[in-house]
This record gives sequence, C-alpha cells and structure tokens, in this order.
Amino acid sequence: MNNILELQNLQKYFATQKAVDDISFTIPQGNIFGLLGPNGAGKTTLIRMITGIFYPDSGNIIFDGKKFDALNDCVKIGYMPEERGLYKKMKIGEQVLYLAQLKGLSKADALQKIKFWFERLEMESWWNKKVEDLSKGMSQKLQFVTTVLHEPKLIILDEPFSGLDPVNANLIKDEIYGLAQRGCTIIFSTHRMEQVEEICDQIVLVNLGKKILDGTVQEVKQQFKENKFKIKLTEIPANATNNSFTIVDSKANEFVVKINEGFKSNDLLQHFLQQGCTIESFNEMLPSLNEIFIDLVEGTKSTTRAFQKVN
Repeated sequence: MNNILELQNLQKYFATQKAVDDISFTIPQGNIFGLLGPNGAGKTTLIRMITGIFYPDSGNIIFDGKKFDALNDCVKIGYMPEERGLYKKMKIGEQVLYLAQLKGLSKADALQKIKFWFERLEMESWWNKKVEDLSKGMSQKLQFVTTVLHEPKLIILDEPFSGLDPVNANLIKDEIYGLAQRGCTIIFSTHRMEQVEEICDQIVLVNLGKKILDGTVQEVKQQFKENKFKIKLTEIPANATNNSFTIVDSKANEFVVKINEGFKSNDLLQHFLQQGCTIESFNEMLPSLNEIFIDLVEGTKSTTRAFQKVN
C-alpha cells in the first residue's frame, strides 16, 4: 500500500519553544489515522504544517509521493478545524458553493456535489438559512460537507463529532468509513479515546512536541497489556488460588487475575479444570487507549519535571 503522507524529522520553533521536535511518521493511503495528544502537545502545529499554513524549520513532508508543495497541493487536502470556520451571515447554499469553487470545482460540478451531500446528510432545506441560525450540531454537519465536497486525497478532521447527537454522529462516522473505503486518507484528531479505538486503523501520540507512540491500535494495546484475564466459572472452586496467577479482583464466581511471570494462561485454565470447574467465559483484558494515553502522558510529565529539577 502506498503512503499518502510521510513526515521526516519535522521541527518547528516559536521563539525559544520547540513546538514540534523531530517528529516522523507515515500514513498509508486509505488509512483512518489518529493524531493524539494532550493540549499543547504540538498537534495543531503539525496539522498547520501538513496543510501549508506553517513551514517547518527543518525536515520534510512527502505528500502523495513527492515533496509537499503547499501552493499546489492544498487543493488536495480538506481540513475541518475544531473551531467553526464559516461565515455566519452568509446563506448556507451560497457559502458551500463559494468554498467548493475556491477548491477548484466548476459551478456545475459544485452544484452537483452539493446536491449529493445535502441529500445524503438530510440538509436539503438548509440552502437559504444562515450559519448563525444553525445549532452547533447542524454547523458541524455543514462544516463536514465543506471539508469533503471537493473529494480531497487527504482529509483532516479535528473533533468532528463535537456537538452532534448520537444519530448524526453515527451518520458522520459512516461517511468517514465510506470515504476511507473509496481511497481517501483521514487524519482524525480527538480527545475521545473510545472514538479512536472504534474508528482508527493506526495512531500516533505526541506530547511536549515529541512522538512517544506510533502503531496500529491493536499493536499498541498488545504492547501495553499486563497479562490480565477475566475468567467466569459456573461455580465457586474449593481452591481459587494458585502460584501461576494473582487474583486482582473477584465478584461471586468471576475473577480478574494476572498471570505471574514464567506462567501461561493455560496454567490458569488447567488449575480450575483440575478442580472440576466449568469455565463459562475467559477473556484477556487489554488496556484501553484512554488508560495508555494517561499513563504515557503522565509519565512524560514526570520525567520532564525530574529533568528540570536536576538541571
């Protein structure tokens, strides 16, 4: 699979602050890619370099197989910022048409695509409304349409579900999947880790301007697993303990256990089977991305504070 975007050792300074510090990663075409990090981590600066708003102080951006040319390549990118970027007093239909033509579409093509998206997202009656008359959720749907209308190769969505009710959130989520299946690549930036687990193929986590994690969602969860398992039995065993595992939590005939070093999950199962227990369910407990995010970010903060104290 070809990479649509490759960042090579990007650095960006603001006065004495290094907002982006030697960050590199690649995004395959058609990938839904999570760009994660706490506030002030460097995500916005990265996005602004990818979209040509900022130029890196050093490093390279390779876009669609060649060095990124901000002036020519920006029309191949759709960016939906977290903040609303729409003209409040302008009629919605006229505004979408204007923005589509700015992205290189002819008036006829733009009108055709607007009709398609307005019907698809149930916005047909909005044409003569003004943005200031829309709710937050309705504005979010409109901004999504203006981002994807010109069929960009790379779509950047910053908190795309903000303000949406569950029905419209699912509607937009289905469209994100559909765009990826049609070959679009999507950078998805959010603080909602459960959305990342559900939607993203691959993630990168940045903090204090540095990349601290990169990989597929499953690779990351496997990397940080703690050998914890949940086992549910149909009856309580006479002897619940064994040197192959440690009980972390228990409730009635359900146990959360951690496999001790040098042992395997089969040793745990064998212990209960030898007592004649019937195993109703047995599942490995992988950490959530939210738990991994908090542990890594807090760990980075602790390391930085210790370094500053020593120096």
